Amino acid sequence: MALLAVVALAVAVAAIPMGIMEPFKPQSAAAMALAYTLRRLAPAATLLALAAGVALAWRLWGSTRWLGRVLLVAALLPIGAACWLARQNLFEWLFPPLARTGYAPAAAAAAFVDPGDLVLAIQVQGDAAAYPVRQVAFHHVVEDVVGGTPVAVTY
Repeated sequence: MALLAVVALAVAVAAIPMGIMEPFKPQSAAAMALAYTLRRLAPAATLLALAAGVALAWRLWGSTRWLGRVLLVAALLPIGAACWLARQNLFEWLFPPLARTGYAPAAAAAAFVDPGDLVLAIQVQGDAAAYPVRQVAFHHVVEDVVGGTPVAVTY
């Protein structure tokens, strides 16, 4: 039973933040605080859970037959998966950064940006840039320098 509790704890610590931080879903301040706390604690907690799981499995190994040993190894797999997942940036999976970004003059952008497309535009010290909303909305943030000033464009 202790091994199953360790499995449940490891999986919960890694999975609860994913459920709370799900994009396009309302979130409360308390839930987000819990999610960020768990994300911060998850790498250490899942390593401790893995160590505890291995210790418990080692202790039970000699008193079980082959089917029990298979179940012990199977119980360690979700802990290992939680350990790996706790170290991933899930938002880069959901919103992958553009592999090759680039800029084009307005005339050349006509092949990519339709006349009716919305853009976010900025002008600083005579330098202007426009960012298509459909791309910014998916990737959420663009870091750029316009007119010598660093800007973060978000939607």
